[in-house]
Amino acid sequence: MNINEAQMMLWLSNFLWPFIRISGFFLVMPVIGSRLVSPYVRAGLVTLITFTVMPTLPPMPQVDLLSVQTYVIAAEQLVIGISMAFLIQILFQIFILAGQMIAMQMGLGFASMVDPANGVTVAIISQFYLMLTTLVFMAMNGHLVAIEVLVESFRILPVSAEWQFNGIYHIAASGSWLFASALFVALPAVTAILIINFAFGIMTRAAPQLNVFSLGFPFTMLMGLIILWLGLSGFLPQYNTLVSECLSLLKNIYTLKP
Repeated sequence: MNINEAQMMLWLSNFLWPFIRISGFFLVMPVIGSRLVSPYVRAGLVTLITFTVMPTLPPMPQVDLLSVQTYVIAAEQLVIGISMAFLIQILFQIFILAGQMIAMQMGLGFASMVDPANGVTVAIISQFYLMLTTLVFMAMNGHLVAIEVLVESFRILPVSAEWQFNGIYHIAASGSWLFASALFVALPAVTAILIINFAFGIMTRAAPQLNVFSLGFPFTMLMGLIILWLGLSGFLPQYNTLVSECLSLLKNIYTLKP
């Protein structure tokens, strides 16, 4: 069996470009890209998925792997993979930001704990929402859907020798979606707690001898927990709506023009 240099370059190109895009995706993707997953496990998973999807992908560009064009293609594939996972990361950050808004209104803004997945300190309500979102995401096979969309991106935006990724601005503009959706999730609880604070203000004016600090803080915290518990009944519809918007962004972001 004779294998020449051209055949080796062809095989390497067919493996290298999907490997870079999938690596960038798994580097930022929630759960799999967190610190809880070993880098060796992540690298093995990326290699396995790359070998699995290689036969189904469109033809890859054949360029000299030692040329400048190779670095341009590699950078584009890395940016595409990271940006796709970044959109999914925004989905998780919506619930974290909503939890921080609710915690500040409840008086639990000072109660924080370390997030072992990201290594940062977040409010305890945000940590609760993050764990709940992660469990629902994995239970509904969100990770498999994300991988399916990633593989489909090779057809929507195939690997090319020319830079053709125009979705960076639209991904940056998705920050407005983050804040608007977080406010949408937290608005019922924040509004209810605000009405309770108004009631305590009226009570303080009617009976100045009442100590609003000793009574208001525990009562607001208790009512906040009750409101949070009652609001869980609407968590799944809100989650489904936000996931649909996130998948729509993933599927359409690469066909948009700056």
